[in-house]
Amino acid sequence: MGSKVAVVEFENDVHKSLEYALRLIGKMDDLNTPRRPVVIKVGVFDPKAENHTTVSVVDAIIKSFSKAPRIFLAESDNYRGKALDRLQLWKELFSDRVEPFSLSDDTETRKFKFADEELELSHILFKPNALVSTHILRGYERGSILKNLFGLVPDIRKARFHKRLDTLLADIYEAIGGIDLAVLDGTYFYDGFGAMPHIGEDGAKYRVKMNTLLIGRDAVAVETVGAILAGMKPEKMPVLKEFVKRGLGEGDLKNIEVVGASFESLRKRFASAAKTQRNTRAKGDAPQTWGGQANQVMKSLVIDGFFKLPNKRTVDGVTKAFEARGISTEDKEDNIAGILARRVKKGVLRSAKGPNGWVYWTD
Repeated sequence: MGSKVAVVEFENDVHKSLEYALRLIGKMDDLNTPRRPVVIKVGVFDPKAENHTTVSVVDAIIKSFSKAPRIFLAESDNYRGKALDRLQLWKELFSDRVEPFSLSDDTETRKFKFADEELELSHILFKPNALVSTHILRGYERGSILKNLFGLVPDIRKARFHKRLDTLLADIYEAIGGIDLAVLDGTYFYDGFGAMPHIGEDGAKYRVKMNTLLIGRDAVAVETVGAILAGMKPEKMPVLKEFVKRGLGEGDLKNIEVVGASFESLRKRFASAAKTQRNTRAKGDAPQTWGGQANQVMKSLVIDGFFKLPNKRTVDGVTKAFEARGISTEDKEDNIAGILARRVKKGVLRSAKGPNGWVYWTD
């Protein structure tokens, strides 16, 4: 077996469960040392949503690096807010040793070419610092652990990379020397529309409590195992395919040693939970079609202030915002234009035709 992934279930003591998982995958002596600061890349797009690693899991990760001289909780700015503001979700964990860090504010950077564009990355992301990537367990085709690297891009105009996301993430991974530890937080399993990173405050109705952790030194293997538990096919996930093609990790379950809880039992448990959630949502108002999801995304864009003056958005700009929120837009530009027109008719949006086409806004 080339890669090992620990899968453990927990009740109340997350730290003990995480420590047990670390013992299952082997010693961390090379990571937990007084000579190596630790960077924990959390994933939080919208602080109002609940689809991010829990405080208790991040606390357990911090405690596992007992010898580290400094621990940084890292994020970058996005159009939902400043990194340091969004990191306040974990403020109870801050101390003299544990501090929030904005990847967008760092002036000590290294310049690289990623996906045909030059970007500057924060100095804390590079070795000898140890990098931990932690995110939620979800049924999202772009993944979690590896998709979390998207937050290393320091500026807020990240949406421009969505059509070349697989290339960008793999380029970044290679440039920084990889992820040293991957922690997939399965306190909840996010399925359906709620698996998308930008669902907002309605996310709770798309999740089910599972109290499961997936941990490994091979981030690609952890992503693969998590994807299978979430009911997805890793071989059809573009980001995973790119990483495997470049030899950056193991993406074949046959070559991954899954230790800890019974993987087959967990697969059945997750499949049952997903089925129950889908049946429950089918009786309610949860959108399952593209149109239903698109209307929900449009509603959230309006609420989030995406259209608020001085912003005036074009159909192309809205299309990119849809892509940023995980909605496929291929051959859907006319549909999006129709959704915008209906919002204008209802008085939700205002519109005007300019030299470059129609623009939309709210006062």
